[in-house]
Parts: sequence; structure tokens; C-alpha cells
Amino acid sequence: MTATSSSGDAARSAGRGGVAVLGAKLFFLVVGFVQQPLLRIAVGLGDFGGFAQALVVANVVNNVVVSSATQGVSRAVAGAPGHEKAALRAAMRVHVPLAFAVAAAMAAAAPVYAAFENAEDVVAPLLILALVALLYGLYAPIIGYLNGTKRFGRQAGLDVIFATLRTVGLVGFGYAFVARGMSGVLGTTVGWVAAAACIVPLAARSAGVGTWMPRARGEAQTATVPRGGRYLGMLLPIAGAQLCTNVLMQIDLALLGRFLGHAHGAAAAAGAIEGDAHRDTVKTWIAIYKECQTFAFLPYQLLFSITLILFPMLARARAVGDEAGVRLFVARGARLAAIFGGLLVSVLVALPESVLSFAYGKADAARGADVLRMMALGQGAFAMLGIATTILTSLGRERTAALLTLGAVVVVGGACAEFVPSAPFGHEQLLRSAEATAGGLAAALVVGGFVVRAHAGAFVPSATVMRVGLALTACLAVGYVAPCFGRFVTPVAALAVAGAYVALLAVTREIAASDLAMVRALRGPKAGR
Repeated sequence: MTATSSSGDAARSAGRGGVAVLGAKLFFLVVGFVQQPLLRIAVGLGDFGGFAQALVVANVVNNVVVSSATQGVSRAVAGAPGHEKAALRAAMRVHVPLAFAVAAAMAAAAPVYAAFENAEDVVAPLLILALVALLYGLYAPIIGYLNGTKRFGRQAGLDVIFATLRTVGLVGFGYAFVARGMSGVLGTTVGWVAAAACIVPLAARSAGVGTWMPRARGEAQTATVPRGGRYLGMLLPIAGAQLCTNVLMQIDLALLGRFLGHAHGAAAAAGAIEGDAHRDTVKTWIAIYKECQTFAFLPYQLLFSITLILFPMLARARAVGDEAGVRLFVARGARLAAIFGGLLVSVLVALPESVLSFAYGKADAARGADVLRMMALGQGAFAMLGIATTILTSLGRERTAALLTLGAVVVVGGACAEFVPSAPFGHEQLLRSAEATAGGLAAALVVGGFVVRAHAGAFVPSATVMRVGLALTACLAVGYVAPCFGRFVTPVAALAVAGAYVALLAVTREIAASDLAMVRALRGPKAGR
């Protein structure tokens, strides 16, 4: 076998593995999306809201742990050819103590967060979820090892298995606890721990960790295997960037829970309502906001796949000094992100009540329709901000990207603190929170666009901004007159709105034949076939 054919086989194998991982991630997203309505049915609206409050902390911690550990171990293993097992052992000497430290910190913070939210009932679920953080801290490094050794098929398989186990655990245990008169929030958290406890040994077995993990001391001293301090120095910036992003995703819900509790607590203190009724009412409105987030986060989740492609292309172009290539990739990638992100946002702003009714029923939809409409616009801006920070990171501007995200956290948090508490309790506070968040994210995106143009020489073309904005405005106008469709009609109506959005872009010549040719080119060269 020639070197050329060997490298070609390696490239094809890596490509198939990449497709497998991407497919597993899409499966994870779809299962997570379906999971929310099932969980709402299993535990009821109030417990669904209580679980959403606990998730504010759990999601931030878990996402940071998983992302940083997976990326860190993958880099360490890939950078130690011939010493991959030693690299994992060295990394695990950092990650195992970190897992216990993070879990302990999360447990210690549970009462503090509960006091901030005026929600003492979330303490017990958070203590249980600290065990999930511990197990994730053991599971994610193994996934990073599989990724770094290019065992993408096994990585994808574990992702699919865990997504299924987690959904079954959350919904099944939640329903079982409610059926026995116990807390559905506790049931869901116990189910999550059970799923995580199952996946850790499965992952260890898949990677063969148990057969070779123990080794003699001093093994981490080889040149390619990172020492503890050096590895931790690589890990912390990754974790910091992930922390900023995940706090930005959750800060509006965290502050909303506090402001809802304060506003309704005044009535409870005055004796106008009973304490239990007060807490149940607050959890109900939190649940409505969480239901809206289920749909509003879709643009960000969709555009995440674009970042997986854009990041390595930009890094390679910058590494070889191809500044023209950098500008081309940035302009193309950002333009496609704006078009595809706008496609999802167009459906959400045109049919907010219909899509909520499709998943959660008409009663919830009537209370959350205008909240989702505003939230969709804000999360569309957040998705494009994610593209901007990905571009900056791929160009070696990690600190700039982190500062941009941190600035967005401050702006969004400040806007919510300024405008939400003064709104009337309930629906108006939800709407004000969505408006404040959207305004803060839009401002951060504008700043991010200027920063990216300064470093890359390009971002979303001005003509694309105008044409996508025009198409979204038209869909938004439709949303104010469209009725709430039934479950069978909603998918058809969504396709019609998406078709109208694409047609408007075609009429304004934003989408042209060259775009179709570019999509066909992504399939790869056909020469020689």
C-alpha cells in the first residue's frame, strides 16, 4: 500500500468517524428536545418548573465539566502519539480530584442558590445532581480519550446510549415518584444519577480503561505526556470560556426565578395567598419560560454544527498565513449561519403559539406565545454571537472571545435586573425578561461583529443582514395574524413559513445558483470515480 493510499484511507476513516459523532450529537439534540414535553407530562407543570430551576446550576456545571474534560483530554492524547494511555493516566490524575472538588462545591453552593432563588425545595435535587457532576467528571475524560485516539464510532455509540438512558431515567423515575405521591423533581434527578452511573462503567469498558489504567510512577515525565501543572494550565482557559457561554445561556432564567419569587412573595407575606400556593405559582411561570427556551435554543444548537466545520478551516488558513482564505471562510461561514439560523427563527416568530401548543398544549401556549416570539429573536442573536466567538477562538483570539462572552453576561444580567423586577408578576415578567435578554444579546452581537471584522476582515455581509432581516420581518408580521394551528397542521404550516422565508431570500437574490453549487461541492470531488 502506498503512502498516498494510506493517507487517503485515514482521511476517509476520520471522515466517517466525524459523521458518526455529528450524527450522535444530532441524535442527542433530538432526544433532548423530545425529552422536555415527555418530562412535562410525566411530572406536571409545577415540578417541571422546579426541575428547570435546579437545571440552571446543573447545566452550567455539567456542560463546563464535559466540554473542558473532553477537549482537554483529546488534545493531550492526540499530542502524545505512542503514549496515549500514559497521557490519559496523567490527565486522570487531574480530573479525578477535580470531579470530587466540583461535586463538593456544587453541593455546598446548593443552599446559597436556593436562598438566592427563594426556593428551598431545590436544595435536595441539587445535592443529588452533585453526584451527576461527579460522574460526568469521570465519564468525560474517557470520551476525550476515545476522541483523541480517533475511535469516533465508540464515542458516537456511547453518546447515543447515554442520551437514551438519560431520557428513560428522567421521565421514568420522575413519573414513578409522582405516581407514589413523592416529588417529581427528586424523581427526575435520581433517574439522571442512575443513567450516569450506568454509562461510566460502559465507557470505561469500551475504552478498556480498567485493564491498563494502573501503572508505575513517573510515567507522565515523557516529553509528549503533559505534567499535571501544564495540563491544568491548558484546561483552565477551556473551562473558563465554557463557563462564560453557559452562564450566558442560563442567567435570564436564574434571575427570573428570583424576581418572580420576590414579586409573588410580597403577596404571600401580606397574607393574600398561602406559602405553598405562592411557590407553586412561581414554579408554574418558570415552567412556561423553560418551555419557550426549548424552542428558542434550536438556532444555537443547529449552528453548533457549522462551528465544527468552520473552526478547523479557519485555523488551517491562519496557520499558513492565508489571510484571503481567512476572510473568505469567515464571510461564507457567517453568511450561511445567518441564513440557516434565520430559517428556524422565522418559523418561531411566525408560529410561536402553534409550536408551543404542538409540544405542550394550548393552555401553556397561550401564556408563552409572545414570550417565545421575543426569545427566538434574542437566541438568534446568541447563535450568531457563538459564531463570532468561534471565529475569534479559531484565529487564536481566545481571550478576546471569552471577554466578549463575559461582557454579554454582564449586559444581559444588568438588563434583566433593571427591567424585570418592576414588571407585574407573571406573564409580564416573563416577557420583560425575554425582551431584556434579546436586547442585551443584540448589543453583544453588534460589538462582536465589529471585533470579528477587525481581526478577520469580514463577518456577515451587510447585504445578507438586510435581506435576512427583511425576510424575518415579513415572517414576524405573519405571526401577529396567524391563528393557533392544531398538532396535525402545525408541521405543514411550519414548512410553509420556511418555504416563504427561502422564497423571499431567493427573490432578493440572497440565495442563488452559486449557493447550490457550493452545497454540492461539499460532497467532495467526484473525479476518479
